[in-house]
Amino acid sequence: MIADNTAGRTQYYTAATLDGFIADPNHSLDWLFQFGVQGTEDFPSFLRDVGAVAMGSSTYEWILRHLIGPNAKQAKPWPYSQPVWVFTTRSLPSVPGADMRFVRGDVAPVHRAMRDAAAGKNIWLVGGGELVGQFHDRGLVDEIIVTIAPVTLGAGKPLLPRAITTPPLQLLDTRVLGPFVQLRYAVA
Repeated sequence: MIADNTAGRTQYYTAATLDGFIADPNHSLDWLFQFGVQGTEDFPSFLRDVGAVAMGSSTYEWILRHLIGPNAKQAKPWPYSQPVWVFTTRSLPSVPGADMRFVRGDVAPVHRAMRDAAAGKNIWLVGGGELVGQFHDRGLVDEIIVTIAPVTLGAGKPLLPRAITTPPLQLLDTRVLGPFVQLRYAVA
């Protein structure tokens, strides 16, 4: 394992199926939650180093529906103590007590505000893949950390709907985490 000198980095940390999808065609994560909802053993230390979070509106609405909303099977409190930027073109409900901002448009000026708020800690790009692609297009992604689950979907929401071929990603680390394999790449 490499030394962890990732402070102040913008990281896409996510889980994906073996065939490269982060959600099925209906935005479902049931394929992932069959393994439990606690996350992999590295997640608590990853989250401690996060100072700001970005997510798209589909991810945010999924959290509202499945984790914290009144129709969630076992509703939980808002999961992030860090400030969260939700990228959306629509009006969405906020979560009482959560430090969140609803934004739209170019990711670059928002990234600058996130970097200031993170105060030297990392920025976590939760997803989805298209939002992360917009950060990548602007040269704002430092690392991709993807935990591969031992399932395939055949179709769904892709991990990162961008061609990244030249220069290729640089493999920094691999880890086995229970039934998963985690890959950590630097983005040139």
